[in-house]
Amino acid sequence: MPDHVYKTIEIVGSSTKSIEDATRGAIAKAGETVRNMSWFEVIETRGHIEDGRVGHFQVTLKIGFTLD
Repeated sequence: MPDHVYKTIEIVGSSTKSIEDATRGAIAKAGETVRNMSWFEVIETRGHIEDGRVGHFQVTLKIGFTLD
């Protein structure tokens, strides 16, 4: 396996359904413009409360991708 150089970016995804849905949606959206994505790390999880209930989930992700 050749050595790789990675660049990382941070993105934030949100969902009214779940943390997993917020993560998957954020990665899918990033995949529309970022090539060679290799890994991700959830670095923060937050949420918004509306009327005493979870209104939406929010995750901050670090995504690593190889450079061309």
